[in-house]
Amino acid sequence: MGSKKERKVIIIDQNDKNPWWWLLNKGFGALFLCISLFALLVRLAVSLHPYSGAGNPPKFGDFEAQRHWMEITTNLPVKEWYHNSTANDLSYWGLDYPPLTAYQSYVHGIFLKSFLPESVSLFTSRGHESYLGKLLMRWTVLSSDILVFLPAVFYFALSYSASRPRRHQSDVAWLVAMILLNPCLIVIDHGHFQFVLTHQVYVIFQFNCISLGLTIGAVAAIISSRELVACALFTLALSHKQMSAYFAPAFFSHLLGRCLKRRNPFLEVSKLALVVIGTFAVVWWPYLHSKEAFLEVLARLAPFERGIYEDYVANFWCTTSILIKWKKLFDNQSLRLISLVATVSTCLPSMVQQIKDPSNKGFLYALLNSSFSFYLFSFQVHEKSILLPLLPASLLALEEPLVFRWLTHFGLFSMFPLLCRDRLVLAYIALLSLFYLLFYAPRKKDSGKIRSFITFKLLVMSLLVFCSFVLHVVYMVMNPPKRYPFLFEAIIMSVCFSQFVWLALYTNTKQWLLHKQPTSLEKDKKLR
Repeated sequence: MGSKKERKVIIIDQNDKNPWWWLLNKGFGALFLCISLFALLVRLAVSLHPYSGAGNPPKFGDFEAQRHWMEITTNLPVKEWYHNSTANDLSYWGLDYPPLTAYQSYVHGIFLKSFLPESVSLFTSRGHESYLGKLLMRWTVLSSDILVFLPAVFYFALSYSASRPRRHQSDVAWLVAMILLNPCLIVIDHGHFQFVLTHQVYVIFQFNCISLGLTIGAVAAIISSRELVACALFTLALSHKQMSAYFAPAFFSHLLGRCLKRRNPFLEVSKLALVVIGTFAVVWWPYLHSKEAFLEVLARLAPFERGIYEDYVANFWCTTSILIKWKKLFDNQSLRLISLVATVSTCLPSMVQQIKDPSNKGFLYALLNSSFSFYLFSFQVHEKSILLPLLPASLLALEEPLVFRWLTHFGLFSMFPLLCRDRLVLAYIALLSLFYLLFYAPRKKDSGKIRSFITFKLLVMSLLVFCSFVLHVVYMVMNPPKRYPFLFEAIIMSVCFSQFVWLALYTNTKQWLLHKQPTSLEKDKKLR
């Protein structure tokens, strides 16, 4: 009798590990649909704010950049999209993202052209801000969320649930809500770069959802042991936005570690390499006919001429420039080399751990640690780049809820000066409040980590949150000293940088400790 019961339990566990069985029997599909609809409504609500560059000639702003790319791609041959000419003046919002972004602009441009040709006509459409044109642009943003980001999150939720059958449905629903309703992603993709929805109201777009969605799909494929699919999806992410390279060390080391554990490592590596090279070749094909054309595109992707930093970003170079004047001490070429060495050195321990002992959970930590290294030490980091560490942090939200919460809080805070300039304070407050309401929403099985952490660290955390609140108020209501006009930005930057460093040290340590006390689930998942 005992052996029969054991066999029955094993059968149930095997069914639980099937994502489609989990979907049908747990009723997750309807739950995901409800969360997705709410997330879309929040995006629409956030869009009711002013946008960067509206009615501000001669270059208007980031909205005009996206519209101009649609103008260029729909009116010029593909080989001229990155080439400076009289028809394509690269000094006026020239394309500076990889070819997949250009193809996306072409598809969206065709959509605009079919309804409103003057919105993408060559030369004469510059600064176009008609109501219908902006409304059509808005639909390109929402369609990107619906067609790429939402399905990718759904795929990840299914893969994650199948790999952790003991997780309750409410936990997975909470995880999906944390990913889809992350305030940083919404305020950047649907608040910072916007356009008019009605005659008085404004909306935004940036299309980070496409590259991040492709990356989430690749992560889900890794968890589902579909390495070839993961390679193809991540290569597409790299071919859409070069910032996806923040995750490249984690993907490389994890997949290499998997291959080295198998009988024929060379064959396994070769298969993955062929998929990567093949996918790159398909996407980059129009620019592979000559070395000059290929280098022309690469030159647009690396803004080395801008210097190691521009605005007040909470990374190492910008924060330490308060005391060390990097731009005066070193030339641009030397800073590029120093930045490269610092970035590689800090993400190397995480890579070594995954090559030695690859695991799904370790891979998620490696994604976070790799993106932290790039954000903190790489060349020419933008404020919005905090979205990249936030992505793996949100995927790890059930494992590290407070790391996710802390990074979200200070990641959003690090962008506060930028969002203030774009008059998005109300959206900022609303999204942060919604995030905390959802984060502390009751679940059937609340995490014991949250309670224990609050019990022992409440004083320190409360003090830091209070300081951030005071800095919010000070920045909005006080004027800085005339001698130090950027004093408040520098203080906000320094506070956020200190928290990012602390989190990076913690998550790197946590990744290396994974193999010392593996859970039974990780033992089952460990590759042979």
